[in-house]
Amino acid sequence: MINWFNKLFSNAKTEDNIPNMKKYLIVGLGNIGAEYVNTRHNIGFKILDFLARKEGISFETVKLGALAEYKFKGRTFLLLKPNTYMNLSGKAVQYWMDKEKIPLENIFVITDDLNLSFGTIRIKPKGSDGGHNGLKNINLILNTQNYTRFRFGISDEFKKGKQVDYVLGEWDTTEKEALPERLELASEIIKSFGTAGLENTMTTFNGK
Repeated sequence: MINWFNKLFSNAKTEDNIPNMKKYLIVGLGNIGAEYVNTRHNIGFKILDFLARKEGISFETVKLGALAEYKFKGRTFLLLKPNTYMNLSGKAVQYWMDKEKIPLENIFVITDDLNLSFGTIRIKPKGSDGGHNGLKNINLILNTQNYTRFRFGISDEFKKGKQVDYVLGEWDTTEKEALPERLELASEIIKSFGTAGLENTMTTFNGK
């Protein structure tokens, strides 16, 4: 009887640790606060907000962030907006990965990128932080660079010494007019990542 109980308990513990391959953690990087809502640095938040509005789902305040659950074609997408501020994003990513038993290959991090022209899409399965403080912290906390990142180009149209002002500045008129189409594309990329897979998603959307 004791051996049977121990075996049952052992199996339960093993099952508890099994990753959920149909669950995806979609992390939009940004800073909390009204003053950051429409800034270039908050494109990760903006993309998730767009998808949530489009699909009629809402965010709830949870530990280390705001979370919305989106179900599509048998997959569950957890949309996470960390409230830790950009420089400590990794803490929220690690917590929700562990809590929801989401494998590293099902992590999708959305971030701005100064090295890409406005609206350019670049999806990669791994890579360095590229000087981005949010990615830098995620790399540090997860102790790996091997997770998918979706870089959204914001260009580098700023004068010397004005990078911070530019990144934390609001979109200009031309960018605002172009954003809706780019946000629509970004929402399709998220769904593709979970249903068509990373390779197909990169082939279909990179460079668009």
